[in-house]
Amino acid sequence: MYAVIKTGGKQYRVVSGEKIKVEQIPAEVGAEITLDQVLMVGEGESVKIGSPLVPGATVTAKVIAQGRHPKVKIFKMRRRKHYQKHQGHRQNFTEIEISGIAA
Repeated sequence: MYAVIKTGGKQYRVVSGEKIKVEQIPAEVGAEITLDQVLMVGEGESVKIGSPLVPGATVTAKVIAQGRHPKVKIFKMRRRKHYQKHQGHRQNFTEIEISGIAA
């Protein structure tokens, strides 16, 4: 059984037991969270597609870690104008493990 969930403005296809990194969720490490924005649930040939959400479907997950992605370097430059700008960014993430899908 698999599901397509929406969290942090992005969509993820998840199956039970899978570990994924999503946008930061305010939860403690080890806590159980429920993701209720389920767009689609599928099992074999049967597929339930929501409009936009599947009614009554939830995905439960356990928070494994809170962290930060590697630094992305931003460099802006205007040639012949003596302008250079260096900047860096590290995005926060939450690593979760999918423990169950309820349709």
